[in-house]
Amino acid sequence: MDPTRLTEAVKALVQLVDRLRGPGGCPWDAKQTDSSIKVYLIEEAYEVLDALEKSIPEEVCMELGDLLFHVVFLAKLAEERNEFDFVEVVEKITEKMVRRHPHVFGDVRVDNAEDVAYNWARIKRNEKHSPEQISSVLKNVPANLPALLRAHRLSERASKVGFDWVDANSVWKKVCEEVSELESALIRKDRIEIAEEIGDLMFSIVNFARHLGLNAEDQLRITNNKFIRRFKKMESELKGSGIELEEATAEQMDQAWEKIKNQVG
Repeated sequence: MDPTRLTEAVKALVQLVDRLRGPGGCPWDAKQTDSSIKVYLIEEAYEVLDALEKSIPEEVCMELGDLLFHVVFLAKLAEERNEFDFVEVVEKITEKMVRRHPHVFGDVRVDNAEDVAYNWARIKRNEKHSPEQISSVLKNVPANLPALLRAHRLSERASKVGFDWVDANSVWKKVCEEVSELESALIRKDRIEIAEEIGDLMFSIVNFARHLGLNAEDQLRITNNKFIRRFKKMESELKGSGIELEEATAEQMDQAWEKIKNQVG
Protein backbone atom coordinates (compact mmCIF):
# COMPACT_ATOMS: atom_id res chain seq x y z
CA MET A 1 0.00 0.00 0.00
CA ASP A 2 1.35 3.38 -1.05
CA PRO A 3 1.33 5.70 2.05
CA THR A 4 1.07 8.82 -0.11
CA ARG A 5 -1.84 7.41 -2.08
CA LEU A 6 -3.53 6.38 1.17
CA THR A 7 -3.16 9.86 2.63
CA GLU A 8 -4.53 11.54 -0.47
CA ALA A 9 -7.45 9.11 -0.76
CA VAL A 10 -8.57 9.59 2.85
CA LYS A 11 -8.07 13.34 2.61
CA ALA A 12 -10.19 13.47 -0.57
CA LEU A 13 -13.03 11.51 1.07
CA VAL A 14 -13.07 13.75 4.14
CA GLN A 15 -13.04 16.86 1.93
CA LEU A 16 -15.88 15.42 -0.16
CA VAL A 17 -18.04 15.03 2.94
CA ASP A 18 -17.10 18.57 4.02
CA ARG A 19 -18.27 19.84 0.62
CA LEU A 20 -21.54 17.92 0.78
CA ARG A 21 -22.34 19.36 4.21
CA GLY A 22 -21.00 22.85 3.52
CA PRO A 23 -22.49 25.94 1.87
CA GLY A 24 -23.52 25.24 -1.70
CA GLY A 25 -23.36 21.51 -1.04
CA CYS A 26 -26.08 18.88 -1.22
CA PRO A 27 -29.45 19.80 0.37
CA TRP A 28 -30.16 16.15 1.19
CA ASP A 29 -26.80 15.59 2.91
CA ALA A 30 -27.09 18.93 4.70
CA LYS A 31 -30.32 17.91 6.45
CA GLN A 32 -29.13 14.51 7.67
CA THR A 33 -28.70 13.73 11.37
CA ASP A 34 -27.28 10.86 13.41
CA SER A 35 -30.75 9.34 13.65
CA SER A 36 -31.42 9.48 9.92
CA ILE A 37 -27.99 8.18 8.92
CA LYS A 38 -27.89 5.22 11.32
CA VAL A 39 -30.52 3.41 9.24
CA TYR A 40 -28.32 3.65 6.15
CA LEU A 41 -25.30 2.62 8.20
CA ILE A 42 -26.99 -0.66 9.12
CA GLU A 43 -28.07 -1.25 5.52
CA GLU A 44 -24.54 -0.66 4.25
CA ALA A 45 -23.11 -3.07 6.81
CA TYR A 46 -25.46 -5.79 5.57
CA GLU A 47 -24.59 -5.01 1.97
CA VAL A 48 -20.96 -5.62 2.88
CA LEU A 49 -21.97 -9.01 4.29
CA ASP A 50 -23.89 -9.85 1.12
CA ALA A 51 -20.89 -8.93 -1.02
CA LEU A 52 -18.56 -11.04 1.13
CA GLU A 53 -20.86 -14.05 0.80
CA LYS A 54 -20.96 -13.63 -2.97
CA SER A 55 -17.13 -13.62 -2.97
CA ILE A 56 -17.01 -10.91 -5.63
CA PRO A 57 -14.00 -8.67 -4.82
CA GLU A 58 -15.29 -5.71 -6.86
CA GLU A 59 -18.57 -5.68 -4.92
CA VAL A 60 -16.80 -6.09 -1.57
CA CYS A 61 -14.56 -3.14 -2.41
CA MET A 62 -17.52 -0.97 -3.42
CA GLU A 63 -19.63 -1.86 -0.38
CA LEU A 64 -16.75 -1.27 2.01
CA GLY A 65 -16.40 2.16 0.45
CA ASP A 66 -20.09 2.87 1.03
CA LEU A 67 -19.74 1.83 4.67
CA LEU A 68 -16.61 3.96 5.13
CA PHE A 69 -18.44 6.96 3.66
CA HIS A 70 -21.09 6.68 6.37
CA VAL A 71 -18.43 6.42 9.08
CA VAL A 72 -16.77 9.59 7.81
CA PHE A 73 -20.17 11.27 7.49
CA LEU A 74 -21.11 10.48 11.09
CA ALA A 75 -17.72 11.76 12.25
CA LYS A 76 -18.40 14.99 10.34
CA LEU A 77 -21.70 15.45 12.17
CA ALA A 78 -19.86 15.02 15.48
CA GLU A 79 -17.19 17.50 14.36
CA GLU A 80 -19.88 20.09 13.65
CA ARG A 81 -21.02 19.68 17.27
CA ASN A 82 -17.41 20.05 18.48
CA GLU A 83 -17.43 16.49 19.89
CA PHE A 84 -14.72 14.74 17.83
CA ASP A 85 -13.57 14.40 14.23
CA PHE A 86 -12.56 11.59 11.88
CA VAL A 87 -8.89 11.90 12.83
CA GLU A 88 -9.79 11.19 16.46
CA VAL A 89 -11.87 8.19 15.39
CA VAL A 90 -8.85 6.72 13.61
CA GLU A 91 -6.46 7.58 16.43
CA LYS A 92 -8.65 6.05 19.12
CA ILE A 93 -9.27 2.76 17.33
CA THR A 94 -5.54 2.47 16.60
CA GLU A 95 -4.70 3.09 20.25
CA LYS A 96 -7.33 0.59 21.37
CA MET A 97 -6.13 -2.16 19.03
CA VAL A 98 -2.52 -1.67 20.14
CA ARG A 99 -3.61 -1.80 23.79
CA ARG A 100 -5.70 -4.94 23.26
CA HIS A 101 -2.92 -6.79 21.42
CA PRO A 102 -0.11 -6.81 24.01
CA HIS A 103 1.07 -10.13 22.56
CA VAL A 104 1.86 -8.29 19.33
CA PHE A 105 2.85 -4.80 20.50
CA GLY A 106 4.03 -5.69 24.01
CA ASP A 107 5.75 -8.49 25.90
CA VAL A 108 2.72 -10.65 26.74
CA ARG A 109 2.94 -14.26 25.57
CA VAL A 110 -0.03 -16.26 24.30
CA ASP A 111 -0.20 -19.86 23.17
CA ASN A 112 -3.48 -19.88 21.27
CA ALA A 113 -6.55 -17.92 20.18
CA GLU A 114 -8.28 -18.72 23.49
CA ASP A 115 -5.52 -16.91 25.38
CA VAL A 116 -6.00 -13.91 23.12
CA ALA A 117 -9.76 -13.87 23.79
CA TYR A 118 -9.20 -14.12 27.55
CA ASN A 119 -6.69 -11.25 27.55
CA TRP A 120 -9.03 -9.18 25.36
CA ALA A 121 -11.88 -9.55 27.88
CA ARG A 122 -9.57 -8.76 30.81
CA ILE A 123 -8.14 -5.65 29.14
CA LYS A 124 -11.62 -4.48 28.20
CA ARG A 125 -12.74 -4.78 31.83
CA ASN A 126 -9.71 -2.80 33.01
CA GLU A 127 -10.45 -0.05 30.48
CA LYS A 128 -13.64 0.67 32.36
CA HIS A 129 -11.61 1.24 35.54
CA SER A 130 -13.95 -0.93 37.60
CA PRO A 131 -14.64 -4.64 38.09
CA GLU A 132 -17.26 -5.65 35.57
CA GLN A 133 -20.25 -7.60 36.73
CA ILE A 134 -21.87 -10.14 34.44
CA SER A 135 -24.84 -7.85 33.86
CA SER A 136 -22.62 -5.04 32.63
CA VAL A 137 -20.79 -7.48 30.36
CA LEU A 138 -24.09 -8.31 28.70
CA LYS A 139 -25.15 -4.66 28.52
CA ASN A 140 -22.19 -4.03 26.22
CA VAL A 141 -23.85 -6.12 23.51
CA PRO A 142 -25.74 -3.65 21.26
CA ALA A 143 -29.51 -3.89 21.67
CA ASN A 144 -30.09 -3.16 17.98
CA LEU A 145 -28.25 -6.23 16.71
CA PRO A 146 -30.37 -8.78 14.83
CA ALA A 147 -31.83 -11.17 17.40
CA LEU A 148 -29.83 -14.24 16.36
CA LEU A 149 -26.56 -12.34 16.29
CA ARG A 150 -27.34 -10.71 19.64
CA ALA A 151 -28.10 -14.12 21.17
CA HIS A 152 -24.72 -15.32 19.89
CA ARG A 153 -22.92 -12.29 21.33
CA LEU A 154 -24.75 -12.45 24.67
CA SER A 155 -23.87 -16.10 25.23
CA GLU A 156 -20.35 -15.51 23.92
CA ARG A 157 -19.84 -12.68 26.43
CA ALA A 158 -21.31 -14.81 29.24
CA SER A 159 -18.91 -17.62 28.35
CA LYS A 160 -15.97 -15.25 28.94
CA VAL A 161 -16.81 -15.27 32.66
CA GLY A 162 -17.36 -19.03 32.74
CA PHE A 163 -21.13 -19.15 32.29
CA ASP A 164 -21.41 -21.67 29.48
CA TRP A 165 -22.03 -25.28 28.56
CA VAL A 166 -19.09 -27.66 28.72
CA ASP A 167 -19.21 -28.70 25.07
CA ALA A 168 -21.46 -29.03 22.02
CA ASN A 169 -22.89 -32.34 23.25
CA SER A 170 -24.19 -30.74 26.43
CA VAL A 171 -25.79 -27.95 24.39
CA TRP A 172 -27.40 -30.52 22.09
CA LYS A 173 -29.01 -32.16 25.13
CA LYS A 174 -30.41 -28.73 26.02
CA VAL A 175 -31.78 -28.34 22.47
CA CYS A 176 -33.55 -31.71 22.77
CA GLU A 177 -34.89 -30.70 26.18
CA GLU A 178 -36.30 -27.47 24.72
CA VAL A 179 -37.93 -29.41 21.85
CA SER A 180 -39.63 -31.65 24.41
CA GLU A 181 -40.86 -28.63 26.38
CA LEU A 182 -42.21 -27.06 23.20
CA GLU A 183 -44.06 -30.28 22.35
CA SER A 184 -45.64 -30.25 25.81
CA ALA A 185 -46.72 -26.63 25.36
CA LEU A 186 -48.25 -27.50 21.99
CA ILE A 187 -50.25 -30.30 23.58
CA ARG A 188 -51.57 -27.88 26.19
CA LYS A 189 -52.29 -25.33 23.42
CA ASP A 190 -50.93 -22.54 25.61
CA ARG A 191 -49.95 -19.84 23.10
CA ILE A 192 -47.95 -17.78 25.60
CA GLU A 193 -45.99 -20.83 26.71
CA ILE A 194 -45.54 -21.96 23.09
CA ALA A 195 -44.06 -18.59 22.15
CA GLU A 196 -41.70 -18.69 25.13
CA GLU A 197 -40.56 -22.24 24.37
CA ILE A 198 -39.91 -21.35 20.72
CA GLY A 199 -37.66 -18.53 21.91
CA ASP A 200 -35.84 -20.85 24.34
CA LEU A 201 -35.34 -23.41 21.56
CA MET A 202 -33.93 -20.81 19.19
CA PHE A 203 -31.55 -19.51 21.87
CA SER A 204 -30.34 -23.06 22.52
CA ILE A 205 -29.76 -23.66 18.80
CA VAL A 206 -27.76 -20.43 18.62
CA ASN A 207 -25.52 -21.76 21.39
CA PHE A 208 -25.23 -25.17 19.76
CA ALA A 209 -24.02 -23.46 16.58
CA ARG A 210 -21.59 -21.34 18.61
CA HIS A 211 -20.05 -24.41 20.22
CA LEU A 212 -19.54 -25.86 16.74
CA GLY A 213 -17.68 -22.70 15.72
CA LEU A 214 -20.62 -21.39 13.70
CA ASN A 215 -22.70 -18.23 13.88
CA ALA A 216 -26.46 -18.80 13.69
CA GLU A 217 -27.01 -15.39 12.09
CA ASP A 218 -24.62 -16.28 9.27
CA GLN A 219 -26.07 -19.75 8.85
CA LEU A 220 -29.65 -18.50 8.67
CA ARG A 221 -28.67 -15.84 6.15
CA ILE A 222 -27.06 -18.56 4.00
CA THR A 223 -30.20 -20.69 4.31
CA ASN A 224 -32.37 -17.71 3.38
CA ASN A 225 -30.33 -17.22 0.21
CA LYS A 226 -30.57 -20.94 -0.55
CA PHE A 227 -34.36 -20.76 -0.15
CA ILE A 228 -34.52 -17.82 -2.58
CA ARG A 229 -32.42 -19.68 -5.18
CA ARG A 230 -34.52 -22.82 -4.93
CA PHE A 231 -37.79 -20.89 -4.97
CA LYS A 232 -36.76 -19.19 -8.22
CA LYS A 233 -35.83 -22.54 -9.72
CA MET A 234 -39.13 -24.01 -8.57
CA GLU A 235 -40.97 -21.17 -10.29
CA SER A 236 -38.99 -21.80 -13.48
CA GLU A 237 -39.71 -25.52 -13.23
CA LEU A 238 -43.44 -24.85 -12.97
CA LYS A 239 -43.38 -22.41 -15.88
CA GLY A 240 -41.53 -25.00 -17.94
CA SER A 241 -44.49 -27.29 -17.31
CA GLY A 242 -46.92 -24.60 -18.39
CA ILE A 243 -47.99 -23.72 -14.84
CA GLU A 244 -47.85 -20.19 -13.43
CA LEU A 245 -46.76 -19.97 -9.81
CA GLU A 246 -49.94 -18.19 -8.75
CA GLU A 247 -52.05 -20.98 -10.29
CA ALA A 248 -50.03 -23.93 -9.00
CA THR A 249 -51.48 -26.22 -6.35
CA ALA A 250 -49.61 -26.99 -3.15
CA GLU A 251 -48.94 -30.51 -4.47
CA GLN A 252 -47.49 -29.18 -7.75
CA MET A 253 -45.23 -26.77 -5.88
CA ASP A 254 -44.08 -29.53 -3.52
CA GLN A 255 -43.26 -31.81 -6.46
CA ALA A 256 -41.32 -29.08 -8.25
CA TRP A 257 -39.52 -28.17 -5.02
CA GLU A 258 -38.44 -31.74 -4.35
CA LYS A 259 -37.23 -32.08 -7.94
CA ILE A 260 -35.09 -28.95 -7.62
CA LYS A 261 -33.84 -30.06 -4.19
CA ASN A 262 -32.77 -33.45 -5.57
CA GLN A 263 -31.02 -31.80 -8.52
CA VAL A 264 -28.87 -29.58 -6.30
CA GLY A 265 -28.36 -32.28 -3.70
